[in-house]
Amino acid sequence: MKISVVTISFNQGEYLRACIDSVLNQNYPDLEYIVVDPGSKDDSRAIIDSYGDRIIRVYEKDDGPSDGLNKGFAHATGEVLAFINADDELLPNSLQRMADEFKRQPDADLVMGCGYFSDEKGKRGKRILPSRLTPWLYVNGGVTLFQQGTFFRQNIFRKIGGFKKANRTSWDAELFLDMALAGAKFVRIEDDIALFRMYPGSITGSGRLQKLYEADNLRMFKAVMGREPRPVDRLLNKVARVMKFAADPGYALRRMR
Repeated sequence: MKISVVTISFNQGEYLRACIDSVLNQNYPDLEYIVVDPGSKDDSRAIIDSYGDRIIRVYEKDDGPSDGLNKGFAHATGEVLAFINADDELLPNSLQRMADEFKRQPDADLVMGCGYFSDEKGKRGKRILPSRLTPWLYVNGGVTLFQQGTFFRQNIFRKIGGFKKANRTSWDAELFLDMALAGAKFVRIEDDIALFRMYPGSITGSGRLQKLYEADNLRMFKAVMGREPRPVDRLLNKVARVMKFAADPGYALRRMR
C-alpha cells in the first residue's frame, strides 16, 4: 500500500532534519515523501536538497499553509495520505502500522493514532489520545484531535476538495471536520504514531494568531450549526465535554490510565 506524506516547511530549519529523518527512516517500502517550501530564508532548502531524489520538492510560493498543503498533495499518488509539520516527528514503524490498519479495515476513511507532546529538545510530555469525532461534538468543544497521528485515504481527501485555503490556524481540524460532514468513517487505534512539538515559537504555543483562530472556528461552527453563536452555546459546550467521556467510556478509561 503506497503512502504519501507531505511536510510544509517555512524557515523551520532548526527542526526540519529531525522531521525528515523521522519519515525517511521508517524504511517503509512504498513511501512517497513530498516537502513544500514556499521560500525559506534560512537553511531549510539546503537541508531538503541534501536528501536528493528521496524527496519530491515543491518550491512554489503559496498563500498560506492550507494552500501549500494543497500544492503538495497535488503531487501525491498514494492510496493513503498524511501530513507532518516541519517541527513534528513520526515515531518508528508508524507507516507500517497505519498501512496494516487500512488493510484490516478497508471501509475506514481515516485512522487516528495516539502520540505525545514534545518540547523544543524533543523531550516527550503528556500523551495525546484522539477522541470520537462528530461535527456537533467538534464545534461545541467536545473533541480531541491529533493531526500528526491521523492518516486518511486519498479518495476522501479528493471528495471534499482538500484544505480550505482561507484557514490559517486550524487547517487540519477543518479538513477532518469536512471529512466528517461528508460521511467519512473514522477509526481510532492505540498505537503511538507521532510527536507534536509545542514551544513558544509554534502557532499553537504562541497564540499569536488568536483572532484568525477565532474566525476559523466561527466559520466551522456556522457550517455545522447553520447559525451564529448564541449565549446558550456555553451550556452546549459543557454538554459536549460531558458527552466526550460519557458516550465513550473506553476513551474515558484510557485517559484515566
